[in-house]
Amino acid sequence: MKATGIVRRIDDLGRVVIPKEIRRTQRIRQGDPLEIFTTPEGEVIFKKYSPIGELGEEATQYAEVLYKSFALPAIVCDRDHVIAAAGAGKKDVMDRRISLPLEKLMDSRKSYEYPGAADRAVYPCEGSARHLLTAAPIVAAGDVVGAVALLCDDAAERPTEAQIKAILVAALYLARQMEQ
Repeated sequence: MKATGIVRRIDDLGRVVIPKEIRRTQRIRQGDPLEIFTTPEGEVIFKKYSPIGELGEEATQYAEVLYKSFALPAIVCDRDHVIAAAGAGKKDVMDRRISLPLEKLMDSRKSYEYPGAADRAVYPCEGSARHLLTAAPIVAAGDVVGAVALLCDDAAERPTEAQIKAILVAALYLARQMEQ
C-alpha cells in the first residue's frame, strides 16, 4: 500500500471525503460504488466495485466464443479494466486499465464501428497493438457497467454486419445476466 500523506477527519455523520486528486487518478466518479474491506491490523480499504466482475467466468466464456466465431481477439471490460480476453494478445490486455477513448465511448452509450481510418482508431488500453474493430457498451439497470469488443490489427479492415450484431448480442446478454 502506498501512503499519500493526506489526512481527513470523519464528520458527525460518519463521512470522509476522498480527495479530488485521488478520485481523478483512480477514476472514481460521483455515484461509483465502492467496496469496503477491513484488515486485522485495523486498516479500512476502499476498492472500486465492479458489478460486471461478478460475471468473470461467463464473460471469459463469451469472449472465447466470440474469438472462435470470428478468429479475432475479443475482450470484455468493466468501467476500469479488461476483465476477460480471448485470442492473440490476450496477455497484452488482460487486467489492464482501459483507455480514456474507450471510457468515453462507453459514456456515449453507443456502439462503435471502426471507420477504416488508422488516425481515428480507438485502442482498448494504452500501448495496445490492436484497435477496436467493433464494440458495444453493457448497460444494466440503466447504468453503463462495461463493454464488449472485437480487436483487430489491420488498419484497412472494417467490421462486418455479423460481427457488429454479435457484439451487440454479447452486450445485451451480459447486461441481462447482471440484472438477474
